[in-house]
Amino acid sequence: MPEVGEICDKVRSKNAGPFWLTIDIFCGSGDAFARLSGGLSTKRVAEALGTDPKSIKRFDINDLNVIKISLPRPVVQGHPGDRDMHGAAWASVVAELVVD
Repeated sequence: MPEVGEICDKVRSKNAGPFWLTIDIFCGSGDAFARLSGGLSTKRVAEALGTDPKSIKRFDINDLNVIKISLPRPVVQGHPGDRDMHGAAWASVVAELVVD
């Protein structure tokens, strides 16, 4: 079964302020969007990212063929325990998720 990164054009993650992260999945086509929108559950994303599914905000934007996922940062940006100050590494975790 394919991974998210094999189906979409790009997965990007970044800060959405000091308390939130956002992950954008740019699908590139309606077919890729439909496949990922239906085959990638919020629960699976939450498990991979180590967070509660209830804390995730997900927006499937059909007109743009984009899935946007926002979640609270595990620690505040800049905290001594913050291992990814810019939030860029989270994209690779999502890109490697297997899609049903």
